[in-house]
Amino acid sequence: MGTEVRATNITWHGGEVTSEMRQDRMRQRGATVWLTGLSASGKSTIARDLERKLHEGGRISYVLDGDNIRHGLNKDLGFSPKDREENIRRIGEVAALFTDANLIVITAFISPYRQDRDNVRKLMKEGQFIEVHVDCDVDTCEKRDPKGLYQKAKAGQIPEFTGISAPYEAPLKPEIVIPSARMSVDEAAGLLMTYLRKNRFLL
Repeated sequence: MGTEVRATNITWHGGEVTSEMRQDRMRQRGATVWLTGLSASGKSTIARDLERKLHEGGRISYVLDGDNIRHGLNKDLGFSPKDREENIRRIGEVAALFTDANLIVITAFISPYRQDRDNVRKLMKEGQFIEVHVDCDVDTCEKRDPKGLYQKAKAGQIPEFTGISAPYEAPLKPEIVIPSARMSVDEAAGLLMTYLRKNRFLL
C-alpha cells in the first residue's frame, strides 16, 4: 500500500477526446464534491439527493459511498489509521479519473484526516475538488445513527471509531459547510446545486 510506483516500463496514454469536447457534449464540467463528516452526519443521504437533482436536470454524476466501496475495491482494508489513509488514497484516484472523464463525482466518506483530503485535492485541477464539511455534533449523530455504531463504540465493541475513540480533523477552509443538524436534506443538496451552477460546473 502507499504511493510508491512499483511497476516499471509504464507510460501514461492520453486520448483524442479532450476535456473541452466532453464538456460540449455533456453540458457540464467534471468535479468531485467531497462530503466529509462524522458517521451519521448525513453525508450519504445528501449525496444521493444531490445525485437525484443532477439526474433530473439531465446531468451525469455518480456517488462513491464509503460502505459500498468497502464491499469491493477496498474490502481488504480495515479502520486503522494506515488503512484509512489507503482507503482515501484509492478513492481519490478513482474520483480523479471520473472527474477527468467529466462526471460530477459525489463522495460520502468520513475521511477523518486533513492530509488525506488535501492529497486528493492535489490529484485534480484547480477548482475541481469541492470539499464539503457536513458539520454535525456527536450527540446528534448518535441520536440519528441507524446502525447503533456509537453505542457499540462507547461499549468498546468497535475500536478506532471516529468521534469516539479516533480523531476527526474538520476541514479548515472547506468550499462549503453544511450544518446538517439545522438544515434539511433538500436544502443541503440545493446549496450544493447552487454552488455547481454559480461556478459553472453546470453549463
